[in-house]
Amino acid sequence: MVDLKSQYLDIRDEVLTAFDETLTGMQLNLGPNVQAFEREWAQYSEVAHAVGVGNGTEALHLLLRAHDVGPGDEVITTSFTFIATIEAIVQTGATPVLVDIDPHTYCISPQLAAEAITPATRAIMAVHLYGHPADMGALAEAIAGRDILLLEDAAQAHGARYCGRRVGGLGDGAAFSFYLSKNLAAYGEGGVVTAGDEALAQRVRSLRVHGSLEKYVHEMIGYNSRLDELQAAVLRIKLRRLDAWNQARREHAARYDAALAGIDDLTLPVVADWAESVYHLYTVRSKRRDELAAALAAAGIGHAIHYAVPCHLQAALADLGYGKGSLPETERAASEVLSLPMYPELTDAQIDRVCEVVREALG
Repeated sequence: MVDLKSQYLDIRDEVLTAFDETLTGMQLNLGPNVQAFEREWAQYSEVAHAVGVGNGTEALHLLLRAHDVGPGDEVITTSFTFIATIEAIVQTGATPVLVDIDPHTYCISPQLAAEAITPATRAIMAVHLYGHPADMGALAEAIAGRDILLLEDAAQAHGARYCGRRVGGLGDGAAFSFYLSKNLAAYGEGGVVTAGDEALAQRVRSLRVHGSLEKYVHEMIGYNSRLDELQAAVLRIKLRRLDAWNQARREHAARYDAALAGIDDLTLPVVADWAESVYHLYTVRSKRRDELAAALAAAGIGHAIHYAVPCHLQAALADLGYGKGSLPETERAASEVLSLPMYPELTDAQIDRVCEVVREALG
């Protein structure tokens, strides 16, 4: 699915040099690399502020906490996401309200999100799934004139655009993950919160260091969630290449599209007119998904299912009360989706081999 080693070999000398400089300087607590990366990521994402934190899940949690989301609040989001989206809501004490997806983009349905609004609704958390932005304009219309936040889970969408604007600056704050398989990835864990508001950014800065902006002075109960200095050094090196890597992903997706067009019972990814996807994943769908997965496995080709069990059917969230059949488009997608190999270093020959196996498997 992802060849991390080939990417590392391309930047190995820069990484080792950066590690040596960082460890020689020994400024390891929110040091110069973290500070520089925050500035660079804010500029790249076209937002005023970026605050580095420990990982993507904590970025989501701290974003919600900085907005004082908590017990008694409802946060509308999608079930078709990695569970971290919903974990972060639960950890604040708020109640997740799960709605169905647009079956074409797999992102939250703005119409269904609007219908789910109640007097307790505090926020909508849009997930930019598989690298494709959610319809942020339609979601903004749904909450127009109401005291409801519009937040972004951008963990899979580094560099994606909605109507020409980067994700991360389209609402009242966003959370990114730098998990090792992301478009922009650390060699371990990392995350960032982006914000247009200085006061919000300051609250996140405080929350990530035990509720403190001044050493040993604590204004609130916070957390220990700092972006690591070594990971920030890696992210700075990779950020300079992110646009080129994302363009390579788009070119790979176009090659897949051309080679896989016209196959019965195979639906290819759709990109909305207003979106520029960064193809974190190239995800097809088929009612014969299990046959296709078996054929790829037999050929030694990596593949994955994102996500086989949607969040509303996970045992960890059973107390939310959603049963099978409650979110039909989500459940249908979960039974059919399959992600094919996607990373910048893929070769044309590798893509052609994947497509050959897919064609053979589906006749």
